Amino acid sequence: MRGQTTSLVLLAALGLAACGGGSEAEAVRLATTTSTRDSGLLDHLLPLVRQETGIDVAVLAVGSGQALRLGADGDADLLLTHDPLGEESLVASGAASERRPLMYNDFVIVGPPADPAGVEHAQSAPAALARIAHIGAAFLSRGDDSGTHRKERRLWLAAGVEPRGDWYRETGQGMGATLAMAAETGSYTLSDRSTWSAHGARDVLPVLAEGDPLLRNPYAVLLVDASVHPEVRVDAARRVADWLTGPGGRAAIRAFRPRGEQLFLLLDEDE
Repeated sequence: MRGQTTSLVLLAALGLAACGGGSEAEAVRLATTTSTRDSGLLDHLLPLVRQETGIDVAVLAVGSGQALRLGADGDADLLLTHDPLGEESLVASGAASERRPLMYNDFVIVGPPADPAGVEHAQSAPAALARIAHIGAAFLSRGDDSGTHRKERRLWLAAGVEPRGDWYRETGQGMGATLAMAAETGSYTLSDRSTWSAHGARDVLPVLAEGDPLLRNPYAVLLVDASVHPEVRVDAARRVADWLTGPGGRAAIRAFRPRGEQLFLLLDEDE
């Protein structure tokens, strides 16, 4: 059922792209994480991609795990994800021909202003999660095998905690929807900073834990290998990847500053 749903959404996305920039435009299928959509980054980048390359981009915004599976199955031409281990595995399998590190933001643990678990006093991200589990404070997990969900699972493992019980709930939703639910229910959650910043829930869902090196969140562009999947639009995908990782794309990412805040930093331009 999930595969049928994915196919229908992808076909709809391709239909929209074909209508978007003129019938003569080429189109590529980009499978990417919901954070690039929910933060507003894609709305900023894709018109520039179309303008500079003449290529329309049909977006399927899903969790990074599902995006990587779409690449592995040849159901996408290009990926923009944030799961380095999964990305390296895809390249090693031969399904992706290239992985190009591009940008990063960071993860943050957000929650109710009263902070009943005392997360803001924790010395590390795993320690923060251990505090939440210790008192059974409400925690929302995306539970969708996204890059964020995979990071969360690794943090629980580092904390020595197997999250289970009524206090731990999986939303099965993207980051924006999970943040909205956390704000409504007074729950803790793990978010990428860019989506949290774009969500506008700073007062009801403040950042309580940040800065741990474990919370660094790198993104990369991957090209699906046409020798494995001959149906892949390899030339158009490469042109889009070249633009995203070249001077034009890098300048556009640098210029993406909603409310004056740079939400994504280039990997070789640490501030």
